[in-house]
Amino acid sequence: MGRVLLPDYWDEAKEFLKKSDQTLSGLISEYENPSLTSRGDVFHTLIRSIIGQQISAKAADSIWARFEEMVVMINPGSILSCSHQQLRECGLSNRKVEYIHGISERWEVDFGSISWIEMDDEEAISKLTTLRGVGVWTSEMILIFSLLRKDVFPLGDIGVIRAVEKLYNEGGRMDITMIEEIAEAWRPYRTVATWYLWRSIDSEPVVY
Repeated sequence: MGRVLLPDYWDEAKEFLKKSDQTLSGLISEYENPSLTSRGDVFHTLIRSIIGQQISAKAADSIWARFEEMVVMINPGSILSCSHQQLRECGLSNRKVEYIHGISERWEVDFGSISWIEMDDEEAISKLTTLRGVGVWTSEMILIFSLLRKDVFPLGDIGVIRAVEKLYNEGGRMDITMIEEIAEAWRPYRTVATWYLWRSIDSEPVVY
């Protein structure tokens, strides 16, 4: 896997959330470890996120395993050396193959020299969403899983929404405003809250 980066705020965030929210306190105690990690490779996380768009985690893991076997190295050159049909054979839709090839073509020209660490969250989202196939949710996955930003709350993530509904409303549907109000108590560590919400619906840690 190469180098693994850990969030320097994780322990502090857990203590803050335990004091701020009794429900989260229980989740954190139940799913104490592991923490969120990053491989420090925005391109890798971006391609993994594209593959995971609008499908289940299990399906995404299966496709990703075939994709890794096909391209060998997760970099623009290796991906572009594979034909459209080869990537389709991994289980990807035509549209996702187009996105992945398009991102790979643009990456080294327009994105390779970017210093992501110097960008705030909104700047990074604005830049990433210039790529075809990359919306706000995918950009937020980059902020969380690659850049380790501490206060990201992906309201477009169905897993997060269902977890909040299950934990705070006995599974009943909630509108976004209600969910945002609950999440206010988690600032400035909404990323960490999100991690434990995901763990509450799937004990396997999320990987991008």
